[in-house]
Amino acid sequence: MLKHYLLAGATAILLTSGAYAQSASGVATGGVSHSPSGSGASVGSAGSGAAGGTSASTVGTAGTSGGSSSMGVGGSAAGGKVQSQSKINPTGTNGHARAMANEGGGEWSKSMTHTKNHKGELSSTTKSMSHEPGGPPVKSTVGSSVGTR
Repeated sequence: MLKHYLLAGATAILLTSGAYAQSASGVATGGVSHSPSGSGASVGSAGSGAAGGTSASTVGTAGTSGGSSSMGVGGSAAGGKVQSQSKINPTGTNGHARAMANEGGGEWSKSMTHTKNHKGELSSTTKSMSHEPGGPPVKSTVGSSVGTR
């Protein structure tokens, strides 16, 4: 019993001291519906990374119903030197979003999302990372894909 309390106390000290406070997380979803009047599908993913005073997040979504389709991507970053960009190709079949923040000294966060609508398949993948000095980067990768045919 005493060992349990000592471990819990040591863990609490590490968590409250700010050591290894970086994080990376993400979520993805997708679905298809079929009805007598047609079918539709949607897919999406999002993620974020945070370390020190930096954070970066991206998101992507795509949908199709009947003969129409839609796509959206975006990202944002905060803290230190920041960059973010998002673009969708002219045919609306491929989208990319990137966001990065760097405070220098080894503290950084970044996230990237790639969403596509290709030959009857919708997919979205997000990779997020963050780093603080003294440890390895923390990484997260999430994705989803659905067939529309």
